[in-house]
Order: sequence, then structure tokens, then C-alpha cells
Amino acid sequence: MHEAVPRPFEDLPHELLRKRVRDIASGVEGELMAVVREDVSDTPAREHWVKLAYVRGPSGREISTAVANIQAV
Repeated sequence: MHEAVPRPFEDLPHELLRKRVRDIASGVEGELMAVVREDVSDTPAREHWVKLAYVRGPSGREISTAVANIQAV
């Protein structure tokens, strides 16, 4: 029997992908590059998944933030 290997993340669709957004937590404005559901579990026995947004700011660096922190600009 084959066990499925869990993926550490999963890409999610989002209406603001490739659009200009602001991260309300940091104030960074940029392009929403990806939204993922990411496994941040510390042990296999206790799964913990979060939804993160990746925003590319004016410097070209990407930051991650909670999806709830994203606003269209």
C-alpha cells in the first residue's frame, strides 16, 4: 500500500492575484504573487495549516502575511 506524501503547501486561487495590494500589518504595497495554504506543523502528530499571501514590494523582495491582511489598492 502506498502512503501519500503530504505537501508542505498548496496554491490557492485568489481574486487579487497579480493585482496591486497593501499588507495592512506592515503597510507594504505591491503585487500579490501567490496565496498558499502552508503546513507550519511542529510535529506530524499535530497538523497546523495557515493561509499566507506573498506580496512583492517595490524593492522586488517578497513578504508573507496572513491572507486577511491583504487589501486592494
